[in-house]
Amino acid sequence: MTEILGFLSIILGPLMALMYQAIPSYALTMIIFTILIRVVSLPLAIKQQKSMAKMSVYTPMLNEIQQKYKNNPEKQNEELMKFQQEYGYNPMAGCLPMVLNMLILFAIIQVVYHPVRYILGIPADAINAACTALGISTSNVTLAETQLITAIKAGTDVATSLTAEQIGLIQGFNTSFLGMDVCTTAGFALSPLLIFPILATVTVFASNIIVTRMSGQQAATQGSMKIMLWVMNLMFAWFCFTAPIGFSLYYTTSNICMILQSVLTNKIYSPERFKKEYEAELAAKKAAKKAKKEVVVVEEGQEVTKQVNEAELNRLRLERARALDAEKYKDERTRPLTEAERMELEEQSKSKKKKKGGK
Repeated sequence: MTEILGFLSIILGPLMALMYQAIPSYALTMIIFTILIRVVSLPLAIKQQKSMAKMSVYTPMLNEIQQKYKNNPEKQNEELMKFQQEYGYNPMAGCLPMVLNMLILFAIIQVVYHPVRYILGIPADAINAACTALGISTSNVTLAETQLITAIKAGTDVATSLTAEQIGLIQGFNTSFLGMDVCTTAGFALSPLLIFPILATVTVFASNIIVTRMSGQQAATQGSMKIMLWVMNLMFAWFCFTAPIGFSLYYTTSNICMILQSVLTNKIYSPERFKKEYEAELAAKKAAKKAKKEVVVVEEGQEVTKQVNEAELNRLRLERARALDAEKYKDERTRPLTEAERMELEEQSKSKKKKKGGK
């Protein structure tokens, strides 16, 4: 699953490789790359904040429609579609940042599973051949390349599987951070490595609470949405313990950046300000719908001037369109023949044939 969802690794991996060439430290590359990703995604975060503010304004109206037509699903869907068209409401508008964050997370998982391939640029075939030569199972994607790095740094000979240049790249691969190897997996055993997944887990739940409150999303993240969000956080927290700790380093940095980003956007782009703007916009649209317009309609063959609001105007337009269609297609049959009508037509047809024959 991670390979399928981590398809962005074909883009993010080479970008991180370029950064590693400039900063020959895998851990620092991961931290700086994470910060840059957060900076680039700031416009999306602002867009999401706007979307959530708009949703908080429109939610009472949507709930009213759902309650009013709860026993008529077809009419309910019709009214919801009409609401979206009239007010420009898009329920999926705030999902893009969430989906993008998830795809980036899975892409980073792929990179930390395969640092030799993505950071050092060594082909997958050569890596698999080297692992096979050393008796390392390539089916264990979590540990295969980590074990390969450890073996080569220990001086194990794999000259038949890798070139001297490739072996040199792996031997010189700087994976140290605070005296620990970020290519290793923490697991659940007591060790100094546990600090990384623990920090990642604490910061993800802290960021979830802080970001939700500051962005005004409490109303939007209720019920199944709230449960899904917490399940996703638990899933990625599990990855932190089972994946190489390079992922925990990324996740911790990302969560801290998200908290800081939320504080910043809350000050500059206050969700309360957005909410007031959308409330004013909604009030203006409602007023426009109620405003009277002067139109000329035809009643009993005479033109009559009327004062109507938008809803009444739409009704008149619909009635006029139906009348024109009825006039246009009045001679066309719109229902199947009854048995009596069919027999009558047959008799008429026979009668016409007899008359022609008599002539």
